[in-house]
Amino acid sequence: MILVILYALSSLMSPAYAEDNKDGDLVYVVPIENEVEKGLGAFLNRTAQEAEEDGADHIIYEIDTPGGAVDAAEQIGEMLQNLDIETTAFIVNRALSAGSYLALNTDNIYMKPQATMGASGVINQDGTAADEKARSAWLSAMKSAAESKGRDPQYAAAMADPSIDMPKYAAGEGKYLTLEPSTAEEVGYSAGTVENRTALLEALELSDAAITEKELTISEHIARFITNPVVVPILLSVASIGLIVELFSPGFGLPGITGVLALILFFYGHVVAGLAGMEAVVLLILGVGLIIAEFFLPGGIAGLLGLAAIFGSLIMSGQDIGHMAMSISIALLATIIVSAILFKTIGGNKGFFRRLVLTDQTSTERGYVSSENRMELIGMEGRTLTPLRPSGSALFGDERLDVVTEGGFIGKDQPVKVVRVEGVRVVVRDI
Repeated sequence: MILVILYALSSLMSPAYAEDNKDGDLVYVVPIENEVEKGLGAFLNRTAQEAEEDGADHIIYEIDTPGGAVDAAEQIGEMLQNLDIETTAFIVNRALSAGSYLALNTDNIYMKPQATMGASGVINQDGTAADEKARSAWLSAMKSAAESKGRDPQYAAAMADPSIDMPKYAAGEGKYLTLEPSTAEEVGYSAGTVENRTALLEALELSDAAITEKELTISEHIARFITNPVVVPILLSVASIGLIVELFSPGFGLPGITGVLALILFFYGHVVAGLAGMEAVVLLILGVGLIIAEFFLPGGIAGLLGLAAIFGSLIMSGQDIGHMAMSISIALLATIIVSAILFKTIGGNKGFFRRLVLTDQTSTERGYVSSENRMELIGMEGRTLTPLRPSGSALFGDERLDVVTEGGFIGKDQPVKVVRVEGVRVVVRDI
């Protein structure tokens, strides 16, 4: 419910700045800044849909990005290819890696005098080079994006493949091609170099157009931050550690609140970014409910199903299964370490664990004894009530006792004598 309310409020907080020009062209100006990821994709999808609904004639994407996730870039590229509105990439500073791919998927490219584009090699999240399959797929994507807009694909290929040598453009073997404004114009990638947006609008013959500037909403800013691959494991660790610390604390306080808020933020950001649907939220609620039910049901099945449901909801919410699994593993490892430290220092007699751990002790001083000492039986004589093979029953006076022989057989109704007592074990011998 909280997520639904926040998401509804976020839709009312989208800033837009427009000049009234009912008779002229309508131009949307949309920023592409910082890393390329699924949160950015959700923002660009929203603004593209709004531009189509408003009947915009042109969309200008002002690009300043070092790159980002390949899968997010490919989804954004597909969206750009399917737009019926003419698009222009205005590179105000840098369009590197995935940023250059986005620029190649637009109809026009313009650059500021100090701008650059290229250096589009694909690497893993740990900074190492991607495998051959991933590099080949990315190389094909770069070339296809260039060809789709009538640009020479060999330069896009050189941006993604360091083995392609283009010494004329200062890219030697082993280096990714990076284009400056003049070289970008020379190879037909840039349509021109302009100082600012006003000059760009003049070059596009849109000086009299109405301008609508789109910005990230507060919710989209939060979503882009939360869905960052570095932030996800930190947020999950905070959530799990906060909840486990709460189990060691009396009542419900700051650690539990922090853990719950971290979990809500995780799902809120991923819902806004379009990564998690309501089915993931429903699965999370179901998992929490099953874990609570485990405290009232025997067997442990409900708890295991609850944990599986929560893990499933987290996996469903991630933009990459591998990264999400790694993030969950990091959070679990951090939680195990913190739990071990807390259990060693605090023990299980605080907070929620005091309901699960038996702390009462029995002692002789408090009247508890493990067994009665019957040393007084030694030497007593009696008669067997059952055959002893080697154990059975015997009667000593008026008391019936369970006894055992020294190893041999003694028949029923035979006289016996207690030779020793070992705890509750009474040893007899045939007289």
